[in-house]
Amino acid sequence: MVYRPIIMHDTLIEQARKGNTTPEISNVAQKEGIKTARLTILVAQGKVVIPKNILREHVRPVAVGECVSTKVNANIGTSRAHTDVDEEMQKARTAVKYGADAVMDLSTGDDIDEVRRRLIKEIDVPIGTVPVYQAASNCTSVPDMTTDDMFNAIRLHVKDGVDFITVHAGVTLNALDQLRSHGRILDIVSRGGSFLASWMMHNDRENPYYAEFDYLLDIVKEYDVTLSLGDGMRPGCIADASDGAMFQEVITLGELVRRSRDAGVQSMVEGPGHVPLDEIISGVRSIKHICGGAPLYLLGPLVTDIAPGYDHITAAIGGAVAGMAGADFLCMTTPSEHLALPNAEDIREGAVVTRIAAHAIDLVKAGQRQRARDMDKKMANARSELDWEKQLNLAIDPERAIRIHSRCKDVETCSMCGELCSIKLMKDVMDKK
Repeated sequence: MVYRPIIMHDTLIEQARKGNTTPEISNVAQKEGIKTARLTILVAQGKVVIPKNILREHVRPVAVGECVSTKVNANIGTSRAHTDVDEEMQKARTAVKYGADAVMDLSTGDDIDEVRRRLIKEIDVPIGTVPVYQAASNCTSVPDMTTDDMFNAIRLHVKDGVDFITVHAGVTLNALDQLRSHGRILDIVSRGGSFLASWMMHNDRENPYYAEFDYLLDIVKEYDVTLSLGDGMRPGCIADASDGAMFQEVITLGELVRRSRDAGVQSMVEGPGHVPLDEIISGVRSIKHICGGAPLYLLGPLVTDIAPGYDHITAAIGGAVAGMAGADFLCMTTPSEHLALPNAEDIREGAVVTRIAAHAIDLVKAGQRQRARDMDKKMANARSELDWEKQLNLAIDPERAIRIHSRCKDVETCSMCGELCSIKLMKDVMDKK
């Protein structure tokens, strides 16, 4: 297929390669405390992406990748069992309020178009989607999708203005061969990955997103949409972690990152899944190396399978460890993971916990370490001064901190120690000296 773009322009990565400082790069450099020239080089190399559709004027530029602060994404979206567009908008606003830097719409229920278009119009952070969800939802069954259905869904989403899209182009026939030979407990847990695998096995054909990847690049390049190369083969339980199927996909994604860069398209790579603690660092470093330092976008990884109701915590633990090894973008998990469609309160909790993990990463991340530590130092000084107002204002979640502290009657100390407060005792002693 040949796609003939209507709008001809240099994409952000092409501009950066020419040494041009775009408004997006200038804006991000200032926010991140990084030199503009350094950021321009990182964008040119594909080690930082700034997802922004050229059709979206009122969106905060957000950088993901090396030397910039660790970002948080929130997934929202309807299901066939529950569709309420207003509720999804409330969830998106909640996510952004409590720290999400981007929002992905994973809708599969009714009114998919309305959810996406309202997000683009009403939410001022980068918006992502998974177009194959819509392609599958519009068909009688997943194997009935045509290649036109798949690519038309992408075209619809980028024309609407989405800033980045997940495409599971690494789910190939080779990856499926690895899956069969390994014998997983949970074959494929990625919804998009399962759609493509089901279609490929039913039709006995290669994944169209891989087979016609150049065509896909032509479509997204017209609107300067960033590709998020999906982890369709990610492990869905600890027993399946770090297997041949996962790494076969990673090798393919490394190839697709290079092809994206050559075409002037920004790209990032999605990662696993469920991974035990002792395999996270080596896994992340391997993915980053194979994929040429492309920004790494992780769901978790979740470090145990047995904590339903608390998987926002298992994911934050894994995300923090992964960040030390180079992960750049954490997709928040909520307490309802594996159990139900999240509500607004689940989104709030997931956003806050993931923001904590992201900040913990920045405390040790090159390019962000000092800025992050300065924030913690401000809190330490406020505690030293027993300045409760400042402590509460500096909290990641001030509302919750204020609510808990309001149980204390003593305005100077908290009810944990009261007059036996170590900080107060030491201040009294040190002041006398």
